[in-house]
Amino acid sequence: MSEHTVATVEELDDGDRKLIELEGREIALFRINGEFRAYTNWCLHQGGPACEGSVTGTSSAEFDRDELQTDLQWCKEGEVLNCPWHGWEYDIPTGECLSKEGTKLPSHPVEVKDGDVIVSL
Repeated sequence: MSEHTVATVEELDDGDRKLIELEGREIALFRINGEFRAYTNWCLHQGGPACEGSVTGTSSAEFDRDELQTDLQWCKEGEVLNCPWHGWEYDIPTGECLSKEGTKLPSHPVEVKDGDVIVSL
């Protein structure tokens, strides 16, 4: 596994992302809730540039069978990545696809050393 220094901690504020090329691959570095995550810029649906999409939240729904009512709540604001091609949603902190259980963005280990952010491939 090779290590690549891709940024300093100060370069990215919470909610920021940085697209980089490492070993011929496009990688996106995200800073969410103080943590760094790195994903290959590739949507599992049809290979689109998932990491270039908008960052939003999503809705969570609960259904009350007794009252036959649905309660919608907006959640995960700033933590959901939307692929710009077809709107597939991914949870940035985990890389999990929100509509396809067991499906995750290809991820890469990230480490912070002496103020540098290092991605391993």
